[in-house]
Amino acid sequence: MPEGHALHRLARRQQRQFGGQRLSVSSPQGRFSPEAALLDGMVFRAAEAWGKHLIHRWDDGGRGASATRRMVHIHLGIYGTFREEPLPMPEPTGQVRMRLVGDESGVDLRGPNACELYTPEQLDALLARLGPDPLRADADPEIAWRAIARSRRAIGSLLMDQKVVAGIGNIYRAEVLFRVGVDPHRPGTTLTRDEFDEIWADLLHLMPIGVRRGHIHVVRPDDDHGAPAYAADRPRTYVYRRAGEPCRLCGTAVEWAEMEGRNLFWCPSCQS
Repeated sequence: MPEGHALHRLARRQQRQFGGQRLSVSSPQGRFSPEAALLDGMVFRAAEAWGKHLIHRWDDGGRGASATRRMVHIHLGIYGTFREEPLPMPEPTGQVRMRLVGDESGVDLRGPNACELYTPEQLDALLARLGPDPLRADADPEIAWRAIARSRRAIGSLLMDQKVVAGIGNIYRAEVLFRVGVDPHRPGTTLTRDEFDEIWADLLHLMPIGVRRGHIHVVRPDDDHGAPAYAADRPRTYVYRRAGEPCRLCGTAVEWAEMEGRNLFWCPSCQS
C-alpha cells in the first residue's frame, strides 16, 4: 500500500495535469458507471490528499450557490494504481474502474479499495477518523501526542494507526524510530514529549523529500554507503527489510518481528 507521500505526490501531479479542465469521465469496468455519468463533462477543480486518501473536487463551472459541486473519494489500498496515457488513449484493458480524459492526457484507475462519490458530511466523517497528516499545513501534532501519551500500545503500532497519524506506513515507521533511537516496542505512555517532538519533526523533514523525489529517502548522507539497498530501484534504508544484516551505524544485526500483522525491523543496540 502506498504511503502518504505517494498520495500527496499523486494529488499534485493530477492537479497540474487536469486542474481547470472539463474532463471526459467513464467507467469501462462498469462498477462506477452511474457516478461517472454525473461527473462526465464537469470541471476538475482540485486533487488533495489526507494520509492515504485522495479527494477529487469537481464543479459544473457555475458560480456561487448555483454551482453543482461533487467529490470523489479514492483509496488505492494494496492493488490500486493510476496509469497515465497520452492522447489518444488506447482502448481500455483489464478492470478500469474510472477513466479520466483531459486536454492532453488521461489516466486509468484500476483496482482501488474505494472509488466513490462523497458528500461533505462523508468527508467530515472520514477526517474525524484520521490523525494529523504531517504533509498537510493544517496538521495538529497535539492530536497525535494526546493519543500516544495515553496509550499502552507499542509506539511501533501507534505510528501505523491512521487514527493516530495519517499517512505513515511500514517504511517511515521503521526508519523514523531508528533515526530517533526509540525502541518500537515501547508503550506510548513511556514516550517523553521531547521524543515525540523529535519523531514529528523527523516526519516533517523526511516525508516532503518523498513527495519531491518519488521515493522514500531516509539515510543521512554520511551513512549512505556500504551494503546496497533492499531492492535495486530503492534508496538505502537503515533497518527496513534488512533483518539479519549489520546495522549501518553500530554493526549489530538488525532484528525482525511481526507486530499487529506487519513486519517490524529495528536495531536492538541503537534503539535500546
